[in-house]
Amino acid sequence: MELAHALFAAIGRDPVIDFGPMPAELADHYQYFTEARIARLRAAGYDRPFLSLELGIRDYVQTYLSAPDPYR
Repeated sequence: MELAHALFAAIGRDPVIDFGPMPAELADHYQYFTEARIARLRAAGYDRPFLSLELGIRDYVQTYLSAPDPYR
């Protein structure tokens, strides 16, 4: 839900989100929670701060997806 809201904010639109039911055949195989563990990244020497979800989505959408040539 947070990702969808961040995407709508990045494109400057009010969120319009419609949830469909989870297909029963997928329910037991779906990963409902994900979270990156960054300890190994920090241990390897990465010490820069991370962007919030909202700022990361905004940067990606506005810098790449909305660019005339998104592959540059």
